[in-house]
Amino acid sequence: MKFSFQKRIYGCECDIYGHLNNANYLPILEAARSEALQEMGMPIQKLLDLNWHIYVMKVELDFIKPVLLEDIIEVRSTVLEMNKVKSIWQQEVYDSSSNLCFRSILKAVFAHNGKPARLIPEIYSVFENYLK
Repeated sequence: MKFSFQKRIYGCECDIYGHLNNANYLPILEAARSEALQEMGMPIQKLLDLNWHIYVMKVELDFIKPVLLEDIIEVRSTVLEMNKVKSIWQQEVYDSSSNLCFRSILKAVFAHNGKPARLIPEIYSVFENYLK
C-alpha cells in the first residue's frame, strides 16, 4: 500500500538556486514515514509507549530532478519488505506536475528496550496488513 504525504517547499529549505537543499530531504522523508505509521494505527508514540523503536540502518538516495521553491510535493511511501526484525521502505518524491524527482530506499531494524529484537505478533500483524 502506498501512503501519500504532501508538503510545500519553503525558502528556508532551499539552496541559493531555489532547489530543495539535499540536507532537507531526510526530515521530509521522516515526516512522511511518521504519517504513514499514523495511518497504519501504529504511531511513533504508541511504539514508544510499548518500548519499541524503529532504527534507520541505511538510506540510499537518488536525486532525479530538482524540487523547486514553493512547489507542493507528494511523498509516496511504501513498505517493500518486512519481517519481524527489519523493514525496507521505498519513498518517492513527486513535484506538482507529477514528475518523479527523488527516490530513496530505507532499511530499518526494530528494537525493543534499545536493542534489536523480533516484533511481537500484536505489532507485526498491524504492519503486515500494509505490505506492498
